[in-house]
Amino acid sequence: MTMLPTRAGTKGMPRAERERQVLAAATEEFGRRGYEATTMATVAARVGVTKPLLHQYFGSKQDLFLGCLEPVGDRLLKAVRTAMADHDNGAPPTPLRVLRALFDALDGQREAWFVLYDPSLPPGSEAAHRAAHYRDAIDELAASGTADLLRSTGSDDPLDADALKYAWRGLCTTLVRWWIEHPDQTPGAMAARCARIFATARAVDPG
Repeated sequence: MTMLPTRAGTKGMPRAERERQVLAAATEEFGRRGYEATTMATVAARVGVTKPLLHQYFGSKQDLFLGCLEPVGDRLLKAVRTAMADHDNGAPPTPLRVLRALFDALDGQREAWFVLYDPSLPPGSEAAHRAAHYRDAIDELAASGTADLLRSTGSDDPLDADALKYAWRGLCTTLVRWWIEHPDQTPGAMAARCARIFATARAVDPG
């Protein structure tokens, strides 16, 4: 993505600040509407700039999407890695640590999860390729975590681990979607809710 030299933005706002505004608005639009339904005109209108200025700053819609995707992907990947590496005594179980880390990373920008997990990305595009890179990296961490979890229960079936990995991704997506619909819920409240749900699931386990 080619970026022009920094200069003042519209209405006296520094360009760097205007770009941060654009990326925040675009991340929300891509997360809510998906890549296919989001337009440069909609993003420009939200920020109060012209569509030509938006193209001048960020290039194409795909360039703008990548500008949103990469910080989101880096942030989520770092959050998961850090949570999985935390083995301090007294720390919550790994699934709860990872969920809390995801909630913290998404706080204030909850729709960003769906920038990474957007089914409307054009197949074969750079946007789809980059999103898949982040998803694969997160899935690899999830696969390691779920395999360890199953081994702790005496299961070493690789298909069990694979199925649980996909179930975990679905669970995270469902929880984030519910969280978006309940904006009053903090990351801490969500983590506590997940702990109660997991405890309930163990209580009803016939095994």
